[in-house]
Amino acid sequence: MKVNSLNKRFAFVTIVLFAFCSIFCTSGFSQAGARTEIKIPNIPGYITLKCDFHMHTVFSDGKVWPTIRPEEAWRQGLDAFAITDHIEYLPFKDDVRPNPNRSYEIAKPAAQALGLTIIRGAEITREMPPGHINSIFLQDANALATKEWRDAVEAAIKQKAFVFYNHPGWQQPENKAVWHAEHTEMLEKGWLHGIEIVNGGDYYPLAHKWALQKNLTILGNSDVHNPTGLDYNFYLGEHRSMTLVFAEEKTVEAIKQALFAQRTAVYWQNTLIGKAEYLKPIFEHSIQIVNPEVTLRGKGSANIQIHNKSEIDFLLSANGAVDELSFPQQITLYAGKTVLVKISGKSGSLSGEKKIRIPYIVKNLLIAPEKHLRAALAIDVNFVPTERENN
Repeated sequence: MKVNSLNKRFAFVTIVLFAFCSIFCTSGFSQAGARTEIKIPNIPGYITLKCDFHMHTVFSDGKVWPTIRPEEAWRQGLDAFAITDHIEYLPFKDDVRPNPNRSYEIAKPAAQALGLTIIRGAEITREMPPGHINSIFLQDANALATKEWRDAVEAAIKQKAFVFYNHPGWQQPENKAVWHAEHTEMLEKGWLHGIEIVNGGDYYPLAHKWALQKNLTILGNSDVHNPTGLDYNFYLGEHRSMTLVFAEEKTVEAIKQALFAQRTAVYWQNTLIGKAEYLKPIFEHSIQIVNPEVTLRGKGSANIQIHNKSEIDFLLSANGAVDELSFPQQITLYAGKTVLVKISGKSGSLSGEKKIRIPYIVKNLLIAPEKHLRAALAIDVNFVPTERENN
């Protein structure tokens, strides 16, 4: 009896373990070799590249070997990335020989094999001010290892690097971004080209405001130190913070040219941040009105079908009124889905065809702090008067 009981228990445990392993492997390991494309459309004249220009490995204070970063970047839909290990902060120097170029050199073959564009970078890591400064498109990161921070930045500039101010609110009271005289000095010398308005999960509205005022390129990066799966729950639809670069092609030189020309936007959580000239075509190329011609009989109603081809849930809020018809004050255009939007006539006596633009703002498309992109749903309406009100 005891043997039979043990056999039954063993069989039960085996079945449970097998089921667990099947679920675990199906949901986890089987996706390790799969790339999740980020569905944000190209805009006229440029391709939309998904990039992350701020991450770390064991060659500074990161928790992964350099070859892990291109594998993560490929699986998570990136097109280009830069490893920017700290020049000065090396907590693993007793275990990993210090060399600020080495993480790039190790990761490059893996990145190229996966069709990714990798950029050499480094993070100048000083006390505030000036704080942490990223330099990318370097030829030799070792040249930045200087005693004086100005010499480090100048060494990057001599290599024609793109230099940007990292996480301006980090370690500041209430995580509020701070601009110091040293940053003004860098800007006036032509040493500062961009600023992170998003770092990891943090958005800095003040930094966004400064970027617009001071003509700086906006960036959003993960600044990831852990394996990305520890910082983002990809199974729940989260994504790493990233910079969208509008480039002519997917090359180091084209990306560099686009960054200096300020052709960027930031993809953070379910929000796009950038200039209207870039966000507007993204929205317009994401949205398709399936039935742009509808008929309204008197004060009756009709449904507009709107398909969202992107992976962003667009949150629309009414931005005015239309004399001829009523429409929803709030709409969510769900990613990858077609949504019904109900409109109704205001008068029973209107007749004929009319082009209507229904005004909205897109609340999760920011063109400035607390300023949203204006958009309109363009439809052709055939108004048919009702017999009762026509007599």
